[in-house]
Amino acid sequence: MQVIFQSRDPEGAEMRNLAVQRVRFVMRRLSWLVPRAKVQLEDINGPHGGVDKRCQLEFKTHKSGTVVVTAIARNWSDALNSALARAARTLVRGWQRNRAHPRLRQSAVGFDG
Repeated sequence: MQVIFQSRDPEGAEMRNLAVQRVRFVMRRLSWLVPRAKVQLEDINGPHGGVDKRCQLEFKTHKSGTVVVTAIARNWSDALNSALARAARTLVRGWQRNRAHPRLRQSAVGFDG
C-alpha cells in the first residue's frame, strides 16, 4: 500500500512516521482493496489551541471509488486514530455490501413459492 503524507504544520510533519505506520497497521488486512492512501494533518486555527487538529484520510479503492474520512480532535494522534477507525468500518461495510452472496442467490433462484 502506498501512503502519501501531507502537512503544512511543523508539528504535524513530525507525526509523519507514526501516521504512515498506523495507516499500514490498521489497513493491513484491507491492503488488497486499498492500493493508495493519503493522510493530511492540519491545525485549523493555528497556535491558538483547543480542539483544532484535523486529520483527513483519503483511500482509493479498486471497486468503491474514493473514500474520504475526516476527524477533528485535541491532538494529532487522537484525530488520526478516530479517522482510521471510521475509515476501516466504512471500507469493510462497503466491501461487504458489494461482494456477491452465491448461497443466497442460489436458494432464491430455486425457490418457487
